Amino acid sequence: MWKVSGWARVVAFLLVTAGLLGSATVGAQSYPPAVTRLIADARAHVKTIDMATFKSALDRGDAGLLIDVREPEEYASGHIPRAINIPRGLIELSIWPHLGYPERFDPNARITLYCASGTRCVLAAQSLQGVGLTNVVAVDMRLADWAKAGYPITR
Repeated sequence: MWKVSGWARVVAFLLVTAGLLGSATVGAQSYPPAVTRLIADARAHVKTIDMATFKSALDRGDAGLLIDVREPEEYASGHIPRAINIPRGLIELSIWPHLGYPERFDPNARITLYCASGTRCVLAAQSLQGVGLTNVVAVDMRLADWAKAGYPITR
């Protein structure tokens, strides 16, 4: 079921694709139209969850393999407990040992991705879906909001 924000993403994607919008801003960063289209397309094709849903999944132990897709120095500055670090640029090549490939590999295993703003994790989720992983979720949140809410951060 689409959330209102999902519809807004679809509309923005359609407007950018049709050339009715110029460059756009995602988070605090401004991108050229081609990048904006890439991000909108990824958001339209991957499952996302908000911070509250993510926190509930973590509390229940339902988040599966938790991956921080930021760069190593970002991860070292503070990350969500239990998260492993696989930067977005390496994820398609580096995830396999964490999934037990080839002996215990399950392409339907739950994988939850997050980053600083919800953009890199959406792109990484789309890449993982492209290599056959079927239960990938991107967290649509700002990590700063997570910390501001008083949720745990490990350094």
